Amino acid sequence: MRDRGLGGKAARMDEAHLTQLGHATPAPASPDAAVLERVANPQADTLYLARFVVPEFTSLCPVTGQPDFAHLVIDYAPGDWLIESKSLKLYLGSFRNHGAFHEDCTVAIGRRIVSAAQPRWLRIGGYWFPRGGIPIDVFWQSGAPPEGLWLPDQGVAPYRGRG
Repeated sequence: MRDRGLGGKAARMDEAHLTQLGHATPAPASPDAAVLERVANPQADTLYLARFVVPEFTSLCPVTGQPDFAHLVIDYAPGDWLIESKSLKLYLGSFRNHGAFHEDCTVAIGRRIVSAAQPRWLRIGGYWFPRGGIPIDVFWQSGAPPEGLWLPDQGVAPYRGRG
C-alpha cells in the first residue's frame, strides 16, 4: 500500500495487483488476450467525468483485411475504480491485427471498460475515417448519464470530406 496525498485527502491504493504498469509488457495478440486493469479511485465520493482520447485507433476490416482508422473519445464517470491507462493503451493497441466491423469495435471497447471498471456511466464515440467513401460514426453509452454530470462535447467535427 502507498499513501497518495490528493488535495489534502489521502487515498490508499494497493497497486501490487497491477501487472503492466512499471513493467515491460508485450503487446497483446488480440483484444481477448489483453488485460484491462483498474486502480482504486481516490475521489470515488465525487461525481466527475474522465476522458480518454485515442486519435490513432486502428483495426482491420474483417472482410478485406485492410486497415481501418478511427478517432475514439471515451468519457466515463468513475465509481470505485479508474481504468489504468497503460493497460487501456495496450488493450486498444491489440485491435491493430483484429478484424471487426466499426460498430463491433466501438461497442466492444465500451462494454469491456464497463465490465472492468464498473463506472457510474460511460459513453464512447467512434469517429471512423472513410473507407469506400463512407465515414461511419458509432456511439454507445451504458445508460442515462447521472444527474449533474458535466458532459462536454466530444470535440470531433462531423466528417466533411473535401467540402
